[in-house]
Amino acid sequence: MKTHVVLLAAIVALSGLPNATAQFKQGETGGPKVGKSEVTQWQIGVLVKAASAACRGGNGYISVPMDWPEQEVNVVKEEVSPEIKIRYTQMEHGLKVMNVKLGQLTAGREAKALVTFEIRRSAVLPPDKTDIYELPDVKKLPRDVRPYLTQSPKIESHDPRIRELAKTIGVYKAKPWNHVEAIYDWVREKVKYKPGKLKGALAALRDGTGDCEEISSLFIAICRAADIPARSVWVPGHCYAEFYLVDDKGEGHWFPCQSAGAREFGGISDLRPIWQKGDNIYSPIKKERQRYLDFDMLISGNVRPEVRATRAAIAKPN
Repeated sequence: MKTHVVLLAAIVALSGLPNATAQFKQGETGGPKVGKSEVTQWQIGVLVKAASAACRGGNGYISVPMDWPEQEVNVVKEEVSPEIKIRYTQMEHGLKVMNVKLGQLTAGREAKALVTFEIRRSAVLPPDKTDIYELPDVKKLPRDVRPYLTQSPKIESHDPRIRELAKTIGVYKAKPWNHVEAIYDWVREKVKYKPGKLKGALAALRDGTGDCEEISSLFIAICRAADIPARSVWVPGHCYAEFYLVDDKGEGHWFPCQSAGAREFGGISDLRPIWQKGDNIYSPIKKERQRYLDFDMLISGNVRPEVRATRAAIAKPN
């Protein structure tokens, strides 16, 4: 996965938006179940140092982990300097951020907003029965699932080439589960893993190569073109995909699949913390939609302090 960290220079207010709720619940009939889990601690935050002159303030955000059925998050410790105020904001779909507001910082002074999170991440087990799942009726999709049928940056699901593929791959399969699996296997066969710069689904289709972002993006793009909701899941140094089907009772469920790496379809053994779900998040700072939001800091005035974001595993409790 590529690195997405940007430092900008203006003040923009951040607004909270509702979170997507269409996700499996543990113990839910027809939905996935969680397996073994692992607990880690991560320190996430921002450090600002005024060098030779005082700075007058600024605003920013850094993404932080949130609860999912396969992930439980608790704040263990907050280290916040008097010059900084923080609050947590739920943004659209699957993203939570820590808003950072910096006051006046005197010359030579360093301010920090460092939060230690304890994260219990569980594996997701494939369902025992797959023939109960159907393709969703796009006219009846929950509001928070509808965005996962539209285009995202570098996920060109409306492109004619992607749409043509969606008309053929897996459509002959009797069961929707096998239809999605056919798309998954086709993408894994056609696109070989090769690290490189972000280029998107269409470029991966053209070149026949890509890393985890490209392989996942092509799978997601073809699914969306076939009216199957799909989205990206972001973990440290990697991403994979999830797809959405409904069971025989009409309940919708998200299922993960490992597009790049070991073959895992319908479940996943990855225990790395989930940073974000989704790939079309509006940046209130850049005023554009992005695949992944990490850190942005906007400093007021003409003095530019040293600004550093940190996101590091610091402990593994017994």
